[in-house]
Amino acid sequence: MGEECKGAGADVNAGVDPAAIEKLYEDVPPMPLMALNHISRLCKSVDASVRFYVKALGFVLIHRPPALDFSGAWLFNYGIGIHLVQRDDARRAADVNPGELDPMDNHISFQCEDMGAMEKRLKEMGIRYMKRTINEEEGSPIDQLFFKDPDGFMIEICNCENLELVPAGALGRLRLPRDRHNPPLRMDGADE
Repeated sequence: MGEECKGAGADVNAGVDPAAIEKLYEDVPPMPLMALNHISRLCKSVDASVRFYVKALGFVLIHRPPALDFSGAWLFNYGIGIHLVQRDDARRAADVNPGELDPMDNHISFQCEDMGAMEKRLKEMGIRYMKRTINEEEGSPIDQLFFKDPDGFMIEICNCENLELVPAGALGRLRLPRDRHNPPLRMDGADE
């Protein structure tokens, strides 16, 4: 599976006409967006999913507005919310592959400051996972752990702060949190 990500960190815009990149942003006004707020997941069992996200990933159950009169739960931590909604006949998610751990599958990724502690936690909980390291040859190794939640939704844990973001001609359009940005962002003329 590691071969599928060969070249991670390489210039994905090699051979792309800079004028074509500039044209991509024509007529796109600055957006008033600030950050990703939450993801929403349809669940076979909200209770099982709450236990998983709390115990495996350290999320905190938070109050949901009373106006939401359907079965669900809200979780929050690390600057992002996870909204869980009970799956029923009227609300059916596309089936996910509960079996294979495929890093190319749809997934959400969490930045991690201690990969060893996270791997230990997955082992303690008996959660099947895939471990790999990419980008070693470029000198910025990225460790990754892939596993699935109770509904088969892929989750990645990584130390992606080792990978520098290099904007493709749109540095002035990036909006970053005011206090910090992880992974680091190169600001030394990458926009040229």
